[in-house]
Amino acid sequence: MVFAKHSEIEGSHAFLSASKYHWINYSDEKLDESYVKWRAIEMGTKYHEFAAEAIRLKIRMPRSKKTLYHYINDAIGFRMTPEQPLWYSENCYGTADAISFQDDYLRIHDLKTGTTKASIHQLEVYAALFCLEYHIRPDKITMELRIYQNDEVLVHMAEPETIKSIMTTIIRFDRRIEKLKGG
Repeated sequence: MVFAKHSEIEGSHAFLSASKYHWINYSDEKLDESYVKWRAIEMGTKYHEFAAEAIRLKIRMPRSKKTLYHYINDAIGFRMTPEQPLWYSENCYGTADAISFQDDYLRIHDLKTGTTKASIHQLEVYAALFCLEYHIRPDKITMELRIYQNDEVLVHMAEPETIKSIMTTIIRFDRRIEKLKGG
């Protein structure tokens, strides 16, 4: 048997995929709801890709309170790096939507395109990862974390003690996972 190649779909996932087979038991309403959410996630990915490219190219958007425009313009204005991976170990890493560190001032911005209320904890973890990766003491810097969502900007000044606590948890959990792996 010579199987068809289907190279056009390599690396992609169908909405009705075998690996996420729960849809076989959905009602029509549940299918509709799930598909709308799936499309929203796809669009969110495209918005992030667009924003990252606009920031890299320093292409400003019209002045507006619209989430996407505001996020892009602020990231350009603060000379931020988009889509920056932050690494502690193979067990703990992430990608900050936009980040900068200048004059002991850490900025991390997160673009949220969905309707689910975002949590600042995600950005606190990014701050902890940054401090761990670059050997920065959180009590020696200022950390401004922003969430851009629903045409609003949530600005949070991170507490060094909170970031230190998250750093300690990352280190402890990473060691624990390595022990579980047998390493």
